[in-house]
Amino acid sequence: MNLLELFCDVDDFWQVFRPIWHVHLLESGEMQRIRATKLSESEMMTILIQFHTSRFRDFKAYYAFVCDHQQSEFPNLVSYERFVKLMSRVAMPLLVYLHLCQGDCTGISFVDSTPLKVCHNKRIPQHRVFAGFAARGKTTMGWFFGFKLHSVINHHGEIVAFNLTPGNVDDRQPLEIFQNHLFGKLFGDKGYLSSTLRDNLRQVGIDLITTLRRNMKPQIMALEDRLLLRKRAVIESIHNIWKSVLQIDHTRHRSLDNFVVNLLAGLVAYCHRSDKPTISLPDDSTRQLVLA
Repeated sequence: MNLLELFCDVDDFWQVFRPIWHVHLLESGEMQRIRATKLSESEMMTILIQFHTSRFRDFKAYYAFVCDHQQSEFPNLVSYERFVKLMSRVAMPLLVYLHLCQGDCTGISFVDSTPLKVCHNKRIPQHRVFAGFAARGKTTMGWFFGFKLHSVINHHGEIVAFNLTPGNVDDRQPLEIFQNHLFGKLFGDKGYLSSTLRDNLRQVGIDLITTLRRNMKPQIMALEDRLLLRKRAVIESIHNIWKSVLQIDHTRHRSLDNFVVNLLAGLVAYCHRSDKPTISLPDDSTRQLVLA
């Protein structure tokens, strides 16, 4: 999706969402007066999303590129400092737009979490930006300070559901939220082992299938489930794209709002990618697996 196509899609969404959102802000008392900005919200959303598809490693350098080479596309550009202050205005529009860009559950889903560090471990005692929000957590790679991004993807590589929690939250906890968006088979790693959780999900039509710990007895598993469980690495590949290519994970954030905006814009950029990691399955196999 090129810049023009992206802006048209975002602006079409904004024209529908804007009156509803502004009425909500005024009636709830969150804002007494809504002033139009020189740079429209749809233009800001487009710039933020487009950054995650560029080769720039930091947003300040990318915004300088926009000011120098894309002035004709964005004639009402503001200074970088002003843009950073305005970013929080598009947090909710980006969240709603992301939900519209998500995929649907196909009956074959993969769940996992990935850590989002907000500072180096040595700087945790003096870190103040995310105090009260981030927390220490532990993964197979060791301890970290920040958040966990929990996500569910289907076999087409599309985002079905996601949730952001402090780093100390158990991976199994967000599944209670995800269950409203899922059906069929859900594949996860050892972090989702729980007989109680498996039984609860089975009551709502979700079959949770996980790998086993080394000290656990082998369990009888259908061949199709065993083969799909081996494909669980697809969600880890997607997380790697989010963090290394789309740059949703870095420690340069100076406010919680801008951290959230950067995360949402990166996930939207992924939704628009045409080369998502996928698992190819014949239509009849997919139907049989879901109904099994």
